[in-house]
Amino acid sequence: MRWITLAAATLALGGCAKEVAAPVAAGVCYQAVFLKDGGVRFNKLSENEPKIESCAASLEGMRMRFAALGGAEEIVGAYQGNYIFLLKEGIFRSDSLTGPRYPMLVRIGGGELAQPGAVPQTSSRRNTRRTQQEH
Repeated sequence: MRWITLAAATLALGGCAKEVAAPVAAGVCYQAVFLKDGGVRFNKLSENEPKIESCAASLEGMRMRFAALGGAEEIVGAYQGNYIFLLKEGIFRSDSLTGPRYPMLVRIGGGELAQPGAVPQTSSRRNTRRTQQEH
């Protein structure tokens, strides 16, 4: 349900002539807040973040605290001109709000995060193929 709100905000911003650029301050991690008037406010979450993955981890911690309180489960952040999208499927980055999103981390069992392709296929999938071939 919340992703619908996020998608609607993104589409509304995409319809505007001017793309909202993410802040470019070095090492600063922001949470993006979508305003009712269609604007975006960037709240500083942390400073001295050495890389985008560190910012994503800070945003994930914030997301988990918010979710425990019944708040937003999906969050958008920004780091050095990039957007970070924390969604139920994982964490993605993009150069813009409306541009293509590239996976940084994907959610696996229990909501844990892992690098895409880092988790091998389960043995049950292999066993299913073997059983189908035998019949």
